[in-house]
Amino acid sequence: QVQLVESGGGLVQAGGSLRLSCAASGSTFKINDMGWYRQAPGKQRDFVAQISDGGSTNYADSVKGRFTISRDNAKNTVYLQMNSLKPEDTAVYYCNAMAGDYNSVNYWGQGTQVTVSS
Repeated sequence: QVQLVESGGGLVQAGGSLRLSCAASGSTFKINDMGWYRQAPGKQRDFVAQISDGGSTNYADSVKGRFTISRDNAKNTVYLQMNSLKPEDTAVYYCNAMAGDYNSVNYWGQGTQVTVSS
């Protein structure tokens, strides 16, 4: 019932910045928390950042102070501003949304590639 489409990934040099966007469609009124996860080749999908429908945020220690998550509920969009990028930030970044009526369900986007060169 919820579709998520990420955009904004690309190639950037270390120290640079990127802004990822995730546009939600479908039953967007059901969405509560939203977040970003990332997965490098051969690695598990790791938590990056999350934001509640009220705007409370949480970050992984590895990105705290460098990344900022935000959302525009009116536009059904969540963002991830990534500054001071490091090569170890290279991964496919996935948008996540928790939504539901009586029970919550996790939805995932298709992912967008972020590559940080040395």
